[in-house]
Amino acid sequence: MIKIRNIELGEFPLLLAPMEDVSDPPFRALCKKHGADLMYTEFISSEGLIRDAAKSIQKLDIYEYERPIGIQIFGAEIESMKEAARIIDRTNPDILDINYGCPVKKVACKGAGAGILQDIPKMIKMTSEIIKCTTLPVTVKTRLGWDDSTKFVVDTAERLQDIGIEAISIHGRTRKQMYKGDADWTLIGEVKNNPRMKIPVFGNGDIDSPEKALEYKNKYGIDGIMIGRASIGYPWIFNEIKHFMATGEHLPIPSINDRVDAAREHLKQSIFWKGEILGIVEMKRHYTNYFKGIAHFKELKSKLVTSMDYLEIQDTLEYISSHENEFQFA
Repeated sequence: MIKIRNIELGEFPLLLAPMEDVSDPPFRALCKKHGADLMYTEFISSEGLIRDAAKSIQKLDIYEYERPIGIQIFGAEIESMKEAARIIDRTNPDILDINYGCPVKKVACKGAGAGILQDIPKMIKMTSEIIKCTTLPVTVKTRLGWDDSTKFVVDTAERLQDIGIEAISIHGRTRKQMYKGDADWTLIGEVKNNPRMKIPVFGNGDIDSPEKALEYKNKYGIDGIMIGRASIGYPWIFNEIKHFMATGEHLPIPSINDRVDAAREHLKQSIFWKGEILGIVEMKRHYTNYFKGIAHFKELKSKLVTSMDYLEIQDTLEYISSHENEFQFA
C-alpha cells in the first residue's frame, strides 16, 4: 500500500498531473469518476493568493468527492510561498504540493517552477520553510534538471526527503527540453532505487497507453504514475491502465456515446463553475481530444469549437449521439 503520511493511495496509484487551464474541478470530476487515485489542482501563484487575485482564489475550490486532493503552489519568493502555504492550510486539502517543474517562460524565467532548478540551495531552503508553515504533508513535483549539464535530481530528491517532503513526482525532461523529445525515465528509476529513499516516487512523462504504464512500472520500479496530457479529453485512461495491469486485457475503447456523455458532463460543470462564456470558451480545447481519431468528423468538430451558443453545442452533441453508427475510428 502506497501512503503519503496517513493517506492510502492503493498498491500502484495513478495521479492526475496539475495542468494550467486543464486540471480544474470540472475536469477533475471526470478523472475521479474514471479512476484517478490522487489529483492535484492547477498550479496557483503564491503572489496571486497573497493579493487575493480572483483567479488564484478560485483555484482553491475543492470538493469532498475529489479527496484525496492536493493543492499546488508556485513562486520565486520564500516569504510569499510561506504565506501561501498558510492560506492553503486553512483551505484543508489533503496535500500541499510545490511546483518546481513548470517550464514556461513567464514562470521559470522569474525563478519559479523549473526556474529554481538553477539554484538548488534555494530550492531546499524554500521547501524547508514551507514545511514549517503547514500541518499538511508536503510533496514536490520537479524535473530532471535545468538542462543536460544540471541533472541533479537523484541528489536533490534525497535532500528534499531529508528535510521532510513526503512524496516526489518527477517529470523525465529538463526545463530546456520543455515538452519536446522523449521523456527519459532512467534518472527517475535511479531516484526510486536509491537505497536511502523511503518516500513514494512517482514518474511522469509520455505515459499514453496501458502497455507503456505497465512497462515503465516494471522497468523502473516506481511507486505510481502521474498522467498529464494523455488524460486531456480522455479521462478513461486511468481505468484502462488499472484494468490492463490487473488482467492483461484492454477495456473496450469509449464509444461515440461515451464521448458525447463525457463532453456534455464536462461542459455542464464548466459552465456551472466558470459561468457560461468562460465555461464554453475553455471547453474548446477538450472537444478535439474527446473526438480524436474519428473519421470524417472535421465539420462537426468545427461546430463544437467555434460555437458560443450553449443550445447549439448541445444540438451538435445530440446529433453526434443520434448518428453514432455513422462514425468510425480512423
